[in-house]
Amino acid sequence: MTPSDRDDVIKSTIAALSTPGDDALTKAAADGIPDRGEVIEWVERTRALVLLERDRSVLRSELPYLAERLEKLLARLPLPDGTPARALVEDFIRRLPAVRTLLAEDVEAAYEGDPAARSYAEIVVSYPALHAVATYRIAHELYRLGVPILPRMMTEHSHDRTGIDINPGAKIGRRLFIDHGTGVVIGETTVIGDNVRIYQGVTLGARSPRHGEMLRGVKRHPTIEDNVVIYAGATILGGETVIGRGSVIGGNVWLVESVPEDSKVTLEPPRQRVRQRPGPAGTPDPNHWDV
Repeated sequence: MTPSDRDDVIKSTIAALSTPGDDALTKAAADGIPDRGEVIEWVERTRALVLLERDRSVLRSELPYLAERLEKLLARLPLPDGTPARALVEDFIRRLPAVRTLLAEDVEAAYEGDPAARSYAEIVVSYPALHAVATYRIAHELYRLGVPILPRMMTEHSHDRTGIDINPGAKIGRRLFIDHGTGVVIGETTVIGDNVRIYQGVTLGARSPRHGEMLRGVKRHPTIEDNVVIYAGATILGGETVIGRGSVIGGNVWLVESVPEDSKVTLEPPRQRVRQRPGPAGTPDPNHWDV
């Protein structure tokens, strides 16, 4: 290929990529796409602000900076009912003390629920579940204000870092403790009450419909009432599924129907058969097992 041919290819490709179309990617660009790096920087600093103790001098400098950065991010998005970005930022900033209160209770729940926790500080700086829950609680306030795209980008960043997937639309009460956390999925219309404990690999999801777009805005994820414990690997699906308060859901359970309060749901123990093959001299060989 000659330099002239290459230039022609580049020009034609630029023309093709820059020509407006009617496909999904063109529509995505029209919706407004915030810079991912800027979003990550903002959410990391905001999370640190509400989780860590700050003196007044730090707050005086950091909070105005975060408010300004958020306003710039919102200015690139189609906001609900033409609401000014500045008004949304002010509403959001007012909610940060309440977010901090909720997170303090989440830390308390983790300290009380995990015997491996040696201090509150250890939980704040090293527990991935608290990272995920803190990001969710910040994103949820923006979600409630009707901010598009940004809340989901925030929780997906946390998903990347922790392996915990919490949709910003979920409604989560006080004192949530996610132990270990890897592989936990909490869907958009999930409702979780107070004092709930969830272990790794739990899915609070929707039953897969043939035409998913028809169910936007419809409750399709379960409700978990107060004081429920859900052990590792459990899957609970469906918008009409309610786990009654005080219930215990065992590991690897699959549920698509409601259970009453104070239920204990477990799988039947598997039947396991172990046979030991004798060694050459008629003595058992400890290194050979048939299962």
